[in-house]
Amino acid sequence: MPLALPEIAAPKCTACGSCIDTCHVEALALAGSVAIVSRPEMCDYCTECELVCPEGAITCPFELIFED
Repeated sequence: MPLALPEIAAPKCTACGSCIDTCHVEALALAGSVAIVSRPEMCDYCTECELVCPEGAITCPFELIFED
């Protein structure tokens, strides 16, 4: 089963670009007036986009657990 990608709530997104600027793998882009996961294969599930979104429009529906 493939991992879930960050979900972007279009009604909340103001296209400020914070998530795009923060994404170090360039998986996000603007499409019109909303951010999208334009390159899902590049997403490394870091959750930084969720943390920097001032509108709370991004939800990362996964939890990464690191084991020793």
